This record gives sequence, structure tokens and C-alpha cells, in this order.
Amino acid sequence: MAKSKGQIEAEISEALIKFEKEYMGRGPEETQTYIIDDMIFVRLKRVLTSAEQQLAKTTDNAKGRTLIKQVRTELLEKARSLLEPLVAEITGKKVKSLHTDISTVTGERIIVFTLDGSLDVQ
Repeated sequence: MAKSKGQIEAEISEALIKFEKEYMGRGPEETQTYIIDDMIFVRLKRVLTSAEQQLAKTTDNAKGRTLIKQVRTELLEKARSLLEPLVAEITGKKVKSLHTDISTVTGERIIVFTLDGSLDVQ
């Protein structure tokens, strides 16, 4: 039996929560996943560690924010070999690309996966 859109979204959310906890050392407080055609948008809320929150608030906060973004982006790039097969297994589609950004103000991270075809799910 084919998975529903909601089941796939929930599986991806759960997988990303587990990944964040195991790989990054801290999981998000809330995660939402949205499937739109051949794209998967994952929104992770409140992912910054206490140390990162303090770094973002320092006097030279522009430098701190840039550093947090650079480190988080680099860590995710290094983890592509873990994340892409995970998403492919859940969706049955190959991941073409992965994009990410993080807000040091809200502690929210967005991850976008583009797939090699549309997910025809209801």
C-alpha cells in the first residue's frame, strides 16, 4: 500500500529530528515537513544550542551570526551522504539537491530537498 502525503511528511520530520539529535547534538523543539510537487520543505524550530544563542547576542553579533551560519551549513554539507539516502528511502525518489539556511534570530532552520521527480501523493 502506498504511503499518504501525511505519512511521508511525518516520516521525514521524524528522521530529521533524529538526525539533528544524533549528528548536531540537539534536536529541534518542533519540525514540520511539506511536500510540494518535487520538493520537500522541512522547517525546524528552535535548533540553536545555548552557546550559539549567546554567540548570536555578542557585541559583534554580525560576526557571531555569520560564524553560526557557516558552521551549520558546513555540518549539513558533510552530512549530505547521510541525509540524501534517508530521504530517498522514505520517498522512493533520488535527491537532486539540498538547500539550507538558518535564522540566528529565531533559531529556525529551513532545509529544502529537490527530487528527481514529483511525489504523486494525496
